[in-house]
Amino acid sequence: MSKTKSAGSTSLGRDSQPKYLGIKLSGGQKAQPGDIIVRQRGSKFVPGNNVRKGNDDTLYSIANGIVKFTTKKLMKFDGNRRIAKIVNVESK
Repeated sequence: MSKTKSAGSTSLGRDSQPKYLGIKLSGGQKAQPGDIIVRQRGSKFVPGNNVRKGNDDTLYSIANGIVKFTTKKLMKFDGNRRIAKIVNVESK
C-alpha cells in the first residue's frame, strides 16, 4: 500500500500571493492627494515634501503636484552616512 495518492494533489503546491511592490508614479507624473507613489518594505525611499509614509512603509501624496525623485546623504544615528532616495511632490 502506498501512503500518498497517485495523482491529483501535491504536497508542495503552496505559494504566496504577489505583493506588487515598487514605484507606481515615476518622476514627472502628476499626483493627486492620496495617490500611492511607492509601495515598499522598509525605508528604501524616504518621504519628502508633500509625501507621507503609511503603516506598511507605502509613500503617498498629500497634495496636487508633480512627483520628483532626488538623492541626499543622510546621517544615521551611529554616525554613518547613507545615500537616501527622497520622494517629493512639488506643487504647481
